[in-house]
Amino acid sequence: MKKGKVVLVGTGFVGMSMAYSMLNRGGIEELILIDIDKNKTIGEEMDLSHGLPYAPQKMVIRAGDYDECKDAQIVVITAGLAQKPGQTRLELAEANAKIVKGITQSIMASGFNGIIIVASNPVDLMAYIVYKVSGLPKNQVIGSGTVLDTARLRYLIGNYLKISSKNIHAYIMGEHGDSSFVPWQHCYVGCKKVTDVMKDNKHPMEDLQKIHEGVVNAAYEIIEKKKATYYGIGMALNRLVRAVMDDENSILTVSTYLNNQYGEDDVYIGVPAIINRKGVRELIELELTQEEQEKLDKSCEIMKQMRKDSIDKIIEK
Repeated sequence: MKKGKVVLVGTGFVGMSMAYSMLNRGGIEELILIDIDKNKTIGEEMDLSHGLPYAPQKMVIRAGDYDECKDAQIVVITAGLAQKPGQTRLELAEANAKIVKGITQSIMASGFNGIIIVASNPVDLMAYIVYKVSGLPKNQVIGSGTVLDTARLRYLIGNYLKISSKNIHAYIMGEHGDSSFVPWQHCYVGCKKVTDVMKDNKHPMEDLQKIHEGVVNAAYEIIEKKKATYYGIGMALNRLVRAVMDDENSILTVSTYLNNQYGEDDVYIGVPAIINRKGVRELIELELTQEEQEKLDKSCEIMKQMRKDSIDKIIEK
């Protein structure tokens, strides 16, 4: 395995936003671009490479193919059909399941044994497919989960309270989508509970629910206005890649496999987890209220029902 080597599968808006973020931040030694559109991949290689003289460090950027996955530390999958205006992430499931299955088979045929990060939507289902098809240990397959949702939540809370979002410690859990929820009793502004901050400043508690609704509706609003979302998730993916690459042991809300945690089993869903060079080192199991547990159960049930309806058949073919 070549430390610092990342393979990106999918050179659409999301993938290239991640790549551009990597170029600007540094920390990646080698970035391989793979896409079904070979000419576009070469063009993206050229365009990114022309920025290297102004980048913080040397970096090899190259258009390649799946054989390049063999010695990669991380493969990031962003390929798939884009979410259309008014379309839920779950409506993408069946078409993207076939695409992601084929990509996974091609990755594994190279002899790859690193970490796969999945961003294709609906991400919780796609991460499950990659896990099942790849045969990799569950800790080595990570969905981007609610990493972006959590960033949106922190931004909106910080903006509301006029406090830096870097000092907001709050998490979105569950599906990367409409059934997500916030465990408010585990959300802090610095070292103080956000609910206490709301009370002390006489802010209506209902505003917290409005903030969560803003998170849930953010993607739909952005897609309506500019057809796609990509900068935020590009930054979030870069953050996740760095957590793995730098062996950070950072806590991020990724989509990971539940094996009797939170009373759920055989499902990928967004929960806080410790991320390092091995992928998911361990899950952090929070104490949830009954209402929050019911919301998590609902998210998991949505995933399982979608699999039962169509995804399991695609995996088994």
